[in-house]
Amino acid sequence: MNNNNTTLPTKPHYQTLDGLRGIAAIIVLCFHLTEPLAATRLENVINHGYLAVDFFFLLSGYVIGYAYDDRWDKLTVGAFLRRRFERLQPLVVLGMTLGAIGFYYTDSPIWPLIHTVPLWKLLVVMLIGWTLLPVPLSMDIRGWFEMHPLNSVGWSLFFEYIANILYALGLRKLSNRALAVFVALAGAVLLHFAVTNPNGDVTGGWTLNAEHMRVGITRTIFPYFAGLLLSRVARPVRISNAFLWCSFLVAAVLLMPRIGGTDRLWLNGLYEAFCIIIVFPAIVYLGAGGVARSPAEAKICKFLGDLSYPLYMTHYVLVYFYVAWVSRHKGITLSEAFPAALLTFSGAIVLAYISLKFYDEPTSAWLRKKLK
Repeated sequence: MNNNNTTLPTKPHYQTLDGLRGIAAIIVLCFHLTEPLAATRLENVINHGYLAVDFFFLLSGYVIGYAYDDRWDKLTVGAFLRRRFERLQPLVVLGMTLGAIGFYYTDSPIWPLIHTVPLWKLLVVMLIGWTLLPVPLSMDIRGWFEMHPLNSVGWSLFFEYIANILYALGLRKLSNRALAVFVALAGAVLLHFAVTNPNGDVTGGWTLNAEHMRVGITRTIFPYFAGLLLSRVARPVRISNAFLWCSFLVAAVLLMPRIGGTDRLWLNGLYEAFCIIIVFPAIVYLGAGGVARSPAEAKICKFLGDLSYPLYMTHYVLVYFYVAWVSRHKGITLSEAFPAALLTFSGAIVLAYISLKFYDEPTSAWLRKKLK
């Protein structure tokens, strides 16, 4: 088998799923803008915005199954991983680079380490970040105990790569029945974690230690491979107004206020497990059957889908500046911070679009030619 496998034709996109990915990415941005204004994790206005990551994992598994499951007679593991590299890595590099450029300008009371970091160390962390390998805590140059201190969201891409590798190296070979058993066990692990976690939620996965590695794997394995299973066994049915209804469901799940309070933290964990295990697969199933009702809706879905990954991978570069500003204005309210939040939101959308058109698309096209 030769390297021409990388020229496999692209299958048609699920328009509605593309649009939903964009909706979720925008809500993630809004979540990160409201997060520093909340006194505790229970008070964020967009309380469950972080569940968008779990939704992304499920979407990824579904799309990977749809795009590749029937092509392994013409595809090698190396060719598959090259295609994922071409798709994911350019924006990983850009996000880490932009994070490094802005690093020293985000010095603030919550990040006292920044002004003490020598340039050589910043450059080393950036170069490691380009590979998406996690940096140890000894290389934590920001003070948030993150494996990617120049672009916080890099942790989820790290686990996405792990899921892709597991799929390519063997789990793709599981029969539907064996995959169903695997997914059921992963779902049970996720449910147990969600309801027993002392935080009362599924957050975590961004620190290079045993606790967060467990969280990251738990959050990735079920949704990714549930999405794969769904792509195999569920034939989409045509749903009227699918994009509208599915967008509403995604927003409702992610905007839901905290459940249970401090007295019954397990209730919130149960809600989040229910969303990941039941609601998200249902949304993807309904979305997969959706067809744009008009050329305008098709363009909206395509725009949102194209923008989603650049937005996710570059928005935190600007959020760092916003968080630093909020930290210098302790006690600031949401209404008082709204102009700065709106400016950051608008800037993130513009940055994502510029990144898409002037960097991601041409770089990915260049890589496809070079890695044939």
